[in-house]
Amino acid sequence: MSTQITTAFVNQFSANIQMLSQQMGSLLRNAVDVESVNGEKAFFDQVGSAAAVLRTSRHADTPLVDTPHSRRMVTMSDYEYADLIDDQDKVRLLVDPTSTYSRAAAAAMGRAMDDVIISAALGTAYTGKDGSTATAFDTANQQIAAASGGLTLAKLIEAKEILDSGNVDPSIPRYIAVSPKQVSDLLNNTTVTSSDYNTVKALAMGEINSFVGFNFIVTNRLGVDGSSDRRVFAWAQDGIKVAMGKEPNARIDERADKSYATQVYYSQTMGATRMEEAKVVEILCVES
Repeated sequence: MSTQITTAFVNQFSANIQMLSQQMGSLLRNAVDVESVNGEKAFFDQVGSAAAVLRTSRHADTPLVDTPHSRRMVTMSDYEYADLIDDQDKVRLLVDPTSTYSRAAAAAMGRAMDDVIISAALGTAYTGKDGSTATAFDTANQQIAAASGGLTLAKLIEAKEILDSGNVDPSIPRYIAVSPKQVSDLLNNTTVTSSDYNTVKALAMGEINSFVGFNFIVTNRLGVDGSSDRRVFAWAQDGIKVAMGKEPNARIDERADKSYATQVYYSQTMGATRMEEAKVVEILCVES
């Protein structure tokens, strides 16, 4: 039960309960592949590239090509949220806070989903027939160094080049997750008279969301590395897979064992993995 609800007890004042600033729901879900699954673990099979064989004579034997196969594993995790609202709380408040609690719970579920996606994008993927092979993020080929600077146009172009060099299909939507500081970096590092500046300015104002082929998603949930550099990352949409064991589910019920207080309960079951090293690029950015 929330021990802080007494701060909302009133004599008169407002007839509304205002939610404080927070990320409302998932920002990344629509930018990744999502698939419904059953079971404690989910496996996703993949087929790699093969080469055609040149025919050199008439009536030659039919060549057999060994098409490469691979597999990624996702382990499901459960997430829950619950809080209680006593009937006495409703009497002391001007409004019933149940709907506000429900919104807060849904937002918490969305943020948890984003944290799972971010962790999967840059973390260890589990591959092989039974998912026992740990595949670390490829920092040698898929990481752009901070180079004592923030996010620049040059880094964005390099990220695009890395994806293109990895034969990532350009028709697949591409995204980049940044913090507000990286948008400021772009504004401060482009000339006011340049067309790039006008594009970045429109990006910062929310008028557009695309630049250098990437759809920008601004989030405050990105982590930092050991040098406190922000771990920005760009990806192709199918480069990250979210496995949904259970979509966010809400229940608002009375609890007889809690003096018939109303319980707001949310739950979800999910996991995520990086599907292919070539489809995710990390961009380290200094934040001073």
